Amino acid sequence: MVTAQIVESSTMRYTPSGVPALNCLLEHASEATEASQVRQVKALLKSVSFGSVAERLVKQDIGSNWLFKGFLASPRGGRQLVFHIQEFTQS
Repeated sequence: MVTAQIVESSTMRYTPSGVPALNCLLEHASEATEASQVRQVKALLKSVSFGSVAERLVKQDIGSNWLFKGFLASPRGGRQLVFHIQEFTQS
């Protein structure tokens, strides 16, 4: 799970089998304690969603905050991790 803001969203696309797919960029910001020190944590996450999740996500405003559930994976032949959104709710 990660709380994040939608900072960028592509137009809806469709897989060869006709499943809706949406790429977007999420920005996470929080504080964490590490070695007894409070640390500011910020991260940009490339993300993708499919099916009904993509259809719901494309309707959300840029700048809106959500709690996202999913998993990290590397695309075939890729080096960067992509967050696959499986579910999201208002944070």
